Amino acid sequence: MFNYWQAQPDELNHWKTKVEAVTKASLGPGEVARSLERDLWDYFVERSQHVAVFRDLNAGSVRRVSLLNLAEYVLRLWGQLPKSRKPPSNTLS
Repeated sequence: MFNYWQAQPDELNHWKTKVEAVTKASLGPGEVARSLERDLWDYFVERSQHVAVFRDLNAGSVRRVSLLNLAEYVLRLWGQLPKSRKPPSNTLS
């Protein structure tokens, strides 16, 4: 899927924008990845009807597989970085 996006600039821009928007939501990091994973699966199922590469992967209507690794990868690539925490001060009282 990621390789397909590299050859399809409109699809790539769509997913970059989607990832940026999802990371701005007030969900926890794990929930963001799971939500994005569900969107990726829906996208795969829909596009497998129209794109030969996906259709070949989905021959015979493949049962649900996890795309969580892809979701986490694109979150790291395109997601908004979390705000860094201040390091604890080492002052002695």
